[in-house]
This record gives sequence, structure tokens and C-alpha cells, in this order.
Amino acid sequence: MTDGRTGGRLVVDQLRSEGVDTAFCVPGESYLEVLDALHGSGIRLVTCRHEGGAGYMADAYARITGTVGVALVTRGPGAANAAVALHTAWQDSTPLVLLVGLVPRGQTGREAFQEFDLQGWFGTTAKAVHRVDDAARVPELLAGAFATARSGRPGPVVVGLPEDVLRERAAVGPVAPVEVTEPVPAPATMARFAGLVRDATRPLVVLGGVGWSPAAADQARRWAERFALPVAVEFNALDLIDHDSPSYVGCMGFGRPAELTSALREADLVIGIGSPLGDVVTDGWELLPVDAPGARLVTVLPDAEARGSAHPDALRIVATAPAFTAALDDLAAPEDPGWAERTRLLRKAHEEWRVPRGRGADLDLDEVFGQLRDHLPDDAIVTWGAGNHCAWPSRFLSRHGYPSQLAPRNGSMGYGVPAAVAAAIAHPQRPVVSIAGDGCFLMNGQELATARAQGVAPLVLVLDNGTYGTIRAHQEQRHPGRVSGTDLVNPDFAALVRAYGGHGETVTRTAEFVPALERAMAAGVPALIALRVTDGTLAPGVTVADLRAT
Repeated sequence: MTDGRTGGRLVVDQLRSEGVDTAFCVPGESYLEVLDALHGSGIRLVTCRHEGGAGYMADAYARITGTVGVALVTRGPGAANAAVALHTAWQDSTPLVLLVGLVPRGQTGREAFQEFDLQGWFGTTAKAVHRVDDAARVPELLAGAFATARSGRPGPVVVGLPEDVLRERAAVGPVAPVEVTEPVPAPATMARFAGLVRDATRPLVVLGGVGWSPAAADQARRWAERFALPVAVEFNALDLIDHDSPSYVGCMGFGRPAELTSALREADLVIGIGSPLGDVVTDGWELLPVDAPGARLVTVLPDAEARGSAHPDALRIVATAPAFTAALDDLAAPEDPGWAERTRLLRKAHEEWRVPRGRGADLDLDEVFGQLRDHLPDDAIVTWGAGNHCAWPSRFLSRHGYPSQLAPRNGSMGYGVPAAVAAAIAHPQRPVVSIAGDGCFLMNGQELATARAQGVAPLVLVLDNGTYGTIRAHQEQRHPGRVSGTDLVNPDFAALVRAYGGHGETVTRTAEFVPALERAMAAGVPALIALRVTDGTLAPGVTVADLRAT
């Protein structure tokens, strides 16, 4: 026991006990006592410009460091603004704790200023929602929140902190973090799995989810290469295998090549490690291997619930990716796998898919991203949000280690810039590049001010084509020539980043890109290159004119 501490002090002491070294916030009067306790605490407090940005940064920091992300926001509008990041963490299975300052206990239920029903707002997009009504219970409830966030299928937890509870004193101290035990596959389970692999003729491995470690990703790669297995990755999970591996055959995301779609449809064994083989992988569950006689599905997931799965498994293994991949080292590889030639052909098709085609435009984005790939070091971290612009980094950039890519699997626009700021804070010695569409950038581009304040220097590439590209593509396919709601009037992006104290340039021709890239990467401040697209390009090899011609 200790002398009485305020609830705010108890919050910070418990964060320190949980190993938190960085937290992201937009300040609010509802949790002034926590802000005061953070002063001199040793926890780096990153003040953001929007609660959605703070939540995205917490999500990205958790994923790039393998820890639990922490964000602090105030009640009402502040918490509502953070909801977009909670949905991202929920669908991406990111361990995150959102601390929300609330109205004093005595004002609850009276529609007090900024009163907010946490359970009503977050009950369906968080693993748990807690409200602390006694300062003495702060350590206990926070320890439970962190344990819930990182156990089973990881995810977000919301903790409400009434203003008067944070001022209240209690003679308690921090508690030790709850030890979370990972589920491990039993030897008999691994024997059944080995038998399914042995009996297959057209296997396909799909890596996905979160909760991986560098060692687990490398173990999965070594196993696949020993067995000559073809490995695809889930949408926006491109860093789970080194792209130079002969086993890597591409991403099962949107806009994938026909060869990869056929590989899934025709497989007689699909192994989802960390992936429930959900709707994006299977095009709305339509591409399951139903055409192959005796097709089998295996999923390896950290809990038995397996949200996202809509098919019966031959074998469902409840295990984390690190626990499962560690067990793969004990499996004996076949001397002459019958599927090796199939793997080679899929790899060859993938390598051809990644070659920039070149359309002869003044600014050829395929060529630009091929050049970017050649100039990025292997340890670079790449981030993006959502939109057609993501197709270029997904297709043309290479990943060479885990973790090295941050992107939302729930299709949340505005994620890329905050994620880049968080990644640069976590790894200031690694280059960080964010790819943004013009619509995506302006949802959270103001967080470049946060980067400047924190002394980090991510680089943002903005694809400036004056339209919400994804929706425009759908619009042109279904209602050609009837443009409605998708045109954008943009600022001078290069001037905008200069206003934040950064380095900004605009590129209009392919030959201008590499010199601009070299200057931006050497600038030492947040940098932005606006890629001005004027030929109607919406995706690799797709223009407005192409869509209208079909």
C-alpha cells in the first residue's frame, strides 16, 4: 500500500506498469489529472491535431512495436472523433486501449455538457468497455483492459474515466500486468496438419492478421521454402513474408492478377495462418476452392470465434501465429513436393505482374513506383490509407521484413499520414514513406504538424488526380460520364507542407521524380511530393477513358 494518490496518478502509474512508453492524445479538461500525472512520468505524450489521428497513431504504434497502443481523448465529440480508429483496430485486430475522460459521476444521465454513452457508441466495435467509478479500482481495471486487448484475437478496449474519479484519492498502487498465455497447437494437431499437407497436390498458404513477430514471419517463410509451398498474403498484410522469397506469389487483395485468383479457386488445400479466409481474400466468399475434388481448408487463428470465416474447415487450429510457426520447424519436408512446379509458375506470374508496364503518360505512376522501389532501403516502413492509390504500392513496392508496412484492412481513409508519424516516432532511424491519395491525405494531413512538433521526418507521396478515385472508378463502370460527388478541388499540396515547416515539391513528369525523391529524403523535416496526374489515371493500367470504352 502507498499514500493516497489521485485517480489520474493511478492511471499513469498503471500505464508505466504495463510498459507503456508512448501515448497519443488530444487534450481535454475531463482528464486534466491524467495530463498532470504524465508530466515528468517518462511516458512520451504525443499531442495530435485530431482524435481520429491520435487513435490511428496508437493503432500504428501498436502494430509497428508489437505492444498495446494507447490513446487519450475527452468525452463527447472527442470520443466520437476517435470512433473511426476504434473500428480500424477492431477489424485489424490491433491491441489498443482508448482512455476517455467523462463527466463527473453525479452528472451522469442528465445530458450534461459533452456527456457520452461509451457502451452505446463502442459496445459493438470494442472487445470490452469499462467505466471506472472508484479510484481504488483504477489499477485493477486498467490491468484487465490491457490483458483483454492483447489476449485471444487482439483488439481495442475502451476505459471511461469520470472527471471526479480522477481527482479522487485512493491508498493503492499499480498492479503487475496480467500474464497472457498464448494458445499452442498440440502435437496431435500438428500431425493432422502435416497429413493434410502431405496429401495435397495444389496447396496455397495465405498469411494474414496481426499478432505476428519478426521471428514468426521468418519461420513461416523458411517452412514454405523448405516445402516449396506458394504463399500469398492477405489484403494489406504485405510484410508477412520477404518479397524476394521464391515462395511469395502475391497479395490476395483487390485488383489481384487472374493467376492468383485461379490459384485459390483451384487449390485442394488452403491454409490460412492468421487469416480466416474472409471476404476480401475470397471475393465475398465466392472463390473458395469448391471446384477441386476433396478440397480442404485449414485456419490458424488465436481464438475459436473466427469472425470473418464463412466456411467449414477441415482443421481449425486455435493458436497464435508465433506459436504455430514455431511448431512448423519440426515438420519434415517432402523430398520431391509435387506442387513445386506450380509454385514456380505462380512466382513467375507474380514477378511479371510487378514489372511497370509504362503507358507513355507525362507522369507514369507505374514507372514512378518502380523507381521508388529501387531507391527505398530494405528497412523502410511504408504506410497508406484507403483508395485506388494503394494499388501502386501494393503491386510495385517490395517488403523485406516484418513489421515494415502499415495499412488498414477496414478500408479507412486518412490512416496513412498518422501511421507514418507514429512509425517515425517508434523508429526514427528508419525511412518512413506514406502513400496517399488526394482525398485520403486531406482527412488527416494536418498530422504533419504533429510530425514537425515531434522532430520526425516521414515522407508523403500524394497522388493528386482531383478525384475520389475508387468511387469514380465504380461510377464510370455503372454510370459512365455522369460524374457526381467525386470531383475534388485541391490545394497546392507542396505549399501546404511547406506551411507546416516541411519540404514540399510537385512532380508533373516521370523524369522529375527521382531527383525530387532524393531531395525529400535528405530534407531532415517532414516532406511531401505531390504527383500531379492529369491523364485520368485511376489505378495501374486503368484510366477514365478505358472505363468508358468498355
